[in-house]
Amino acid sequence: MKNIVLFGPPGAGKGTQSAHIVEKFDLFHLSTGDIFRANIKEGTKLGMLAKEYMDCGELVPDEVTIQMLESEASRHLGQGYIFDGFPRTPAQARALDDFFQAKGEQIDAMIALQVPEPELRERLAGRAATSGRPDDANPAVIQNRIDVYNEETAPVAEHYRKQNKFRDINGVGSVEEVFGRIADVLQALGEKA
Repeated sequence: MKNIVLFGPPGAGKGTQSAHIVEKFDLFHLSTGDIFRANIKEGTKLGMLAKEYMDCGELVPDEVTIQMLESEASRHLGQGYIFDGFPRTPAQARALDDFFQAKGEQIDAMIALQVPEPELRERLAGRAATSGRPDDANPAVIQNRIDVYNEETAPVAEHYRKQNKFRDINGVGSVEEVFGRIADVLQALGEKA
């Protein structure tokens, strides 16, 4: 069993690659975006609060995100996880470490998808046309999401670098090519376990 953080800016392909990772490596997929959208659809208090931030392209506050994620993660302990879109701040990374330590587990690796900004903007605009996600349709919101990632989320990588758990992956290429790179890293981790 492995616990993996799949990391990268908006549009890097985390959701797409997560589906392949779940299928091949039998991990439970925890996507903060999916958790937020489910809470918004259900009209929960936390969901409505998250929506206010998401509609502006801002990060949902740590305490809201952590509370939603820990609630969901507690339902599937022991299966192995792939975290998609979490942690997004150093405080969330520390909270995730604390959560797993209390359960006798740990994060085994952060796999960071690297994609240039022009490609991200193109991917997000394309996704808006096919996914029905209004947050991807506005170029100003897209740029704000990228800027927020660069300023607030990218520093999370340093947390995992210090633990020697950071793995950098080229996120440009076909879905299959990128997944092949990820699979190589995950298989190498499995051999070390």
